[in-house]
Amino acid sequence: MPSPASPSVAAIRTLALVGPAAAGKTSLAEGLLQRTGMIGAAGSLERGTTVSDYDPLERRMQHSLNAAILHLDHAGTRVHLIDTPGAPDCAGQSLPALEAVETAVIVINAVAGIEPMAQRMMNYAASRHLDRLIVVNKIDAPEVNLAALLQQIQSTFGKECLPLNLPDGQGERVVDCFYNREGHSDFGAVDAAHRALVEQVVEVDAAFVERYLNDGDVDASELHAPLEQALREGHLIPVCFTSSRTGAGVAELLDVIVKLLPNPTESNPPDFLNGEGDAAQPMHARPEADAHVLAHVFKITVDPFVGKMGVFRVWQGTITKDSQLFVGDGRKPFKVGHLFMLQGKEHVEVPRAIPGDICAVAKVDELQFDAVLHDAAEDDHIHLLPLSFPVPVHGLAIEPKRHGDEQRMWEIMNKLVSEDPCLKIEHVVNTNETIVYGLGELHLRVLLERLREVYKFDVQTRPPRIAYRETITGKSEGHHRHKKQTGGAGQFGEVYLRVEPLPRGSGFEFVDAVKGGTIPGQFIPAVEKGVREVLAGGAIAGYPVVDVKVTVYDGKHHSVDSKEIAFVTAGRKAFLSAIREARPIVLEPIVHVEITAPDTAMGDITGDLSSKRGQVAGSTNGSAGAMVIQALAPLSELSGYQSRLNAMTSGQGRYTIALSHYEPVPPAVQQQLMGQFKVRDDD
Repeated sequence: MPSPASPSVAAIRTLALVGPAAAGKTSLAEGLLQRTGMIGAAGSLERGTTVSDYDPLERRMQHSLNAAILHLDHAGTRVHLIDTPGAPDCAGQSLPALEAVETAVIVINAVAGIEPMAQRMMNYAASRHLDRLIVVNKIDAPEVNLAALLQQIQSTFGKECLPLNLPDGQGERVVDCFYNREGHSDFGAVDAAHRALVEQVVEVDAAFVERYLNDGDVDASELHAPLEQALREGHLIPVCFTSSRTGAGVAELLDVIVKLLPNPTESNPPDFLNGEGDAAQPMHARPEADAHVLAHVFKITVDPFVGKMGVFRVWQGTITKDSQLFVGDGRKPFKVGHLFMLQGKEHVEVPRAIPGDICAVAKVDELQFDAVLHDAAEDDHIHLLPLSFPVPVHGLAIEPKRHGDEQRMWEIMNKLVSEDPCLKIEHVVNTNETIVYGLGELHLRVLLERLREVYKFDVQTRPPRIAYRETITGKSEGHHRHKKQTGGAGQFGEVYLRVEPLPRGSGFEFVDAVKGGTIPGQFIPAVEKGVREVLAGGAIAGYPVVDVKVTVYDGKHHSVDSKEIAFVTAGRKAFLSAIREARPIVLEPIVHVEITAPDTAMGDITGDLSSKRGQVAGSTNGSAGAMVIQALAPLSELSGYQSRLNAMTSGQGRYTIALSHYEPVPPAVQQQLMGQFKVRDDD
């Protein structure tokens, strides 16, 4: 594939196709590529021949899992297009695309109507001050009521959502209503739609308002500047109609992209910050080719054969082959060996990238998600205002099938996690488990498939263990004499100790109150070691013991047979004996849960929480008819909670958790946990 010719900054458009799964984003991208001659024929999702879904896993599952970078040329304009996945579990791929574009194109399925993911992406795009365009796709589907859908769009997203074109011939074609005031559509005459558009646009410019009031109309071709202002301010959110299956409206959408959507000099600049923490100062990149380079890495891929590749949007300056670029505050620059524009899986080498371009560099290990590339040392503290990503709370414990592969598993998992800001991996010391966290079951299933298919690495999985704790609620004493004779020198140690509870969260306190040398000083650390063995391994259910004070006050030793091992054993068994008489209990983690869901589901959510021993602490109004519910619940009761929440909210609910405190488990749960534990009684 030949290198595309370099346009000017004003001749570049960048947009991301976002919205729910099955809205037809990938098919629409195929239609745009075909219409501009970038491909000979549109690919098929069913046959796995689309440019966007080139990953074998995507082809097998027949829906997008990754953000695909595409480009096309139309009427002397280069269009950078990002096709994003629509599943909520793939937010780590779809949301970063909003960091790289001027316009978010929210694609709505005419059959399904406004789905939760469309609302979510509209809100995210608005929070980043992006221009927004709504595309109603699949207008040729039978028995769709497009007029009613347009009303629903306006009631959901606002009266500023106005059509640039209207369907005609039962979805066979579309009719422009921005430049034209004459003609008919399936909605009737286009004159009313034309007037609504013009009136909405001229409202942002007093001079045009006066002309409109005096003349009764304004030539739409004169409205470029106020139109761009209206898009920037969210005063206008255009609506277009298409059918990616028949091609209806695709050519018209291309014209809208080129004629009406903003170039990099016309949009709201992204929110860069210069500095760290509270001292950071807002700044804006200048979309000028001769300025210092500022580029933002919004996507990382790690291929076992190609290596690491970073995909970035150039916001300022020009990057060429052989450019020397710094990564963030790195002190050593890397040299751009090859500069690529992407067409799905194809890498098209280009000589330069200017503001507005989306390009990639490969085999640079220093690259990381959200990094800023620059060519001036004074820019090393510039970064983009971070996106607010959903918090991954769906956990899965993993371990390699082959013993000894733990290090390799961590290396591979870190590569996979580096590609997705909504994945997290950690080693939980308390349960000695490696846990990977994602946004849901699909998210983690895709991760495990990649682990197996791409890296040929097999793991075993299970639900994470709950990090229970043990403690005591009363005072008691313990005593143990350890005496062992093996024919030669024996073992002897005797320990008396007291235990008492400490306030929750205090940890552990060890006190040496031995008098008269009944236990020589050199053996006191051995007694403490035995006590700490119980602290780590548990006394009644196998979980760490916390919030206990242990006082060693007496004992006996033997001048010949006393050894460290004897006092370790005596201390351990004396502590076990004391705990069992001190009314021991098992504690469970209680987490703070924040749930965001439609207000219509609040009754179901609160009822479900109550049935799981949860307590609702309060609720507040969120955005777009959502409620934010604050609650406390036992972590053990939240297994599979996202699935339950999806069922109660039709997939619109999300939640986050954070550890709040520990509380005693119910007696029945404690009996069950104790029954599964076998204390170590050997010496």
